[in-house]
Amino acid sequence: MSKLQELIQKLCPNGVEYKKLGDLGAFENIGVDKKTIEGQTLVKLLNYVDVYKKIYIDNNIPQMIVSASTKKIHDCSCEKGDIFITPTSETRDDIGHAAVITETLVNTVYSYHIMRLRLFEYNMTTSFFIRYLFETDIVQKQICKLAKGLTRFGLSKYDFAKIEIPIPPLEVQEEIVKILDRFAEYAAELQAELQARQEQYEYYRDKLLSFNNIDGGGYASVTWMKMSEIGTFIRGNGLQKKDFTERGVPCIHYGQIYTYYGTFAFHTKSFVNEELAKKCKKAHTGDLVFATVSENVDDVCKCVAWLGNDEICISGDSLAFCHNQNPKYLAYYFQTAAFADYKRSKVTGTKVIRLHQSKLEQFVVPVPSLVEQEHIVSVLDKFETLVNSLTTGLPAEIAAVQEQYEYYRNKLLSFPRNEKISA
Repeated sequence: MSKLQELIQKLCPNGVEYKKLGDLGAFENIGVDKKTIEGQTLVKLLNYVDVYKKIYIDNNIPQMIVSASTKKIHDCSCEKGDIFITPTSETRDDIGHAAVITETLVNTVYSYHIMRLRLFEYNMTTSFFIRYLFETDIVQKQICKLAKGLTRFGLSKYDFAKIEIPIPPLEVQEEIVKILDRFAEYAAELQAELQARQEQYEYYRDKLLSFNNIDGGGYASVTWMKMSEIGTFIRGNGLQKKDFTERGVPCIHYGQIYTYYGTFAFHTKSFVNEELAKKCKKAHTGDLVFATVSENVDDVCKCVAWLGNDEICISGDSLAFCHNQNPKYLAYYFQTAAFADYKRSKVTGTKVIRLHQSKLEQFVVPVPSLVEQEHIVSVLDKFETLVNSLTTGLPAEIAAVQEQYEYYRNKLLSFPRNEKISA
C-alpha cells in the first residue's frame, strides 16, 4: 500500500468534505489596465498569458510595466499563496487555467483580464491542491455549466465562488501535490530538452543551408537561382472549409498548413467531392504548397511538400510550386532565417499579412546538385523526426507523459463525498 493510500485509509476512509470555493477564499477581479498614466506609480503587471502558460509563478516571470494608483497597488497585489485564474475564453472548455504565486511578487499588480482567489486561511499546500483541481472534470464541468456568453464565454467572481471541490485532510493534499509536482517537473524537463533540441536543429539547418563555406563544406558547386527560374507557381481557387467531405478527392486548405501540416505530407486531412474537385486548381507529387496570407509575418508563406501519390486540390490564398528539385530540400530551405529575413522586407498588410506571388518568385535559393540535396535532406530528416514527430522522438514521449499525468491526476483528485460532513 502506498503512503497516499495509507493516509486516505487512516484520515478519510468514508470520503471527504466538499466545500464551495467562496467558503475557502475571496475572489477579486478589480485588476489594472495596460496603461501608463502620468503621476501614477510604475509597477509590473501579471497578465493573462502568464497565468495561461504557468503552473507556479515567482518574481522571475517577465512582466510588462504599467502605472497604478496607490489604492490599486494595495488592492491588486499578488501575494504568496494567491491563486490566479483565467475567467474568460472563446470556448467554455478553455476557461479556468490557474496558477499559484509561490512568492510575493514585488511591486506587481494583476491585470483585470484575470481573477484572484485569496484563501481566508493561508496555506500553500491547499493553494497548490486547488490549482490542480482546476485541471480536472470536477471543476471544469461546473465551469462549463456556469459560463455565460455568446461569442466569448466567462464566469463572474460570484459564479466561481459557487464551484464545489473536495477538501481532503491537509496531509492527503500534501502527498497528492508532491506526486503531481513530480509529473509536472518531468514534463517541464522534457519540454526544455525539446526546446533545446529545436534550437539546435534550427542552428544546424540554417548553417547547413547557408553555403557560406562551400569549399570546406564538401559541396562541389551550388547555383543561386530565383524561384521563377526553378519552377512555376499555380494559384489555388475556390476551396473553403465548408466544402470538406469525409472522403473524396484529397485537398489542402491554406489554414491547415499552419495548424496541421509539418514540413512534408503523404496524406491530406480533408477531402472534397469530385464535382467541386473538377473546378479546383491542383498540386501534384513533389509540389510545394504555400499559404500566402497569415495574421503574422512569422507564419506567412509557410509551406508543405506534398509527397503523396494523388494530385490534390488547393484553396485560394495558397500557391502550388511545380519544380524539378528535391521537394523536401526546398521545404527545409523555406524554414531558414534567410527566408524569414526576406519575407519581413517584402510582406504587405497590417491585420492580414500577405506575401505576393511576384515577391516569392524573386526569392533566391541555393541549388546544389540533386545528390547533395538528398544528403542534406537525410541529415535534416533525423532532426525533424526528433523534434517534431508525434509518433517517435521527444514529442511522442511528452505526449505519453502528459497522458499518464492526466490519468493519475484525475484518479488522485477523485474523492467520494462524505455526505455527513459536507451537508
